[in-house]
Amino acid sequence: MEGTDPVNEKLAAALSGGAVLVLALSGCSSDDGGNKELDAWAKQVCDALPAQDAKVDAANAAIKQGATDNNPPANVQKTDSQAFQDMSDAYNALAQAVQKAGVPPGVDGGEKKQKDAVAALTTLSTSYAGLKKQVDALDTKDQAKFADGLQNIATDLGKLSKSGNTALKNLEQGDVKDAMAKQETCQKVASSAKARATTS
Repeated sequence: MEGTDPVNEKLAAALSGGAVLVLALSGCSSDDGGNKELDAWAKQVCDALPAQDAKVDAANAAIKQGATDNNPPANVQKTDSQAFQDMSDAYNALAQAVQKAGVPPGVDGGEKKQKDAVAALTTLSTSYAGLKKQVDALDTKDQAKFADGLQNIATDLGKLSKSGNTALKNLEQGDVKDAMAKQETCQKVASSAKARATTS
């Protein structure tokens, strides 16, 4: 199985840094009472994050595991297909969470920021669903073609990983960032993202 191994590794490499979002939380938020409504909004968004972050992390791990196990193409295809489906579901759930939370109260340009974040997360969900279709369509009986197909997917995946990290960055600024930094669930996701960054 030498043919697909290096490509599988490229696929795994493309995933490093593909966390749900890298929260740029300082952790030291000012305790001036803040905006209670905004805090409630942040809690709603943050509470949705850990489960989806874990889902994406597990999908990443499955692809990496499949890439190192000397797997036959059919197994790699099955693993990657499920992983991309899980990622698509996770980003869709995050888009719904931000949509449901509504416009962050008392934030300049909050409506646009919320809409943009929902659009970015929805696009990511659609893109991962597209990767699932691509991997499902690969010919597992022709190893060279399968390797070529995986190569293309790895390239697309690298681009998606980067956009995944910026999808909520514009929303997560200023007062919104402070409000999110106070939430335990956001702190948990931020620390697990940091831990992943040091081990990958």
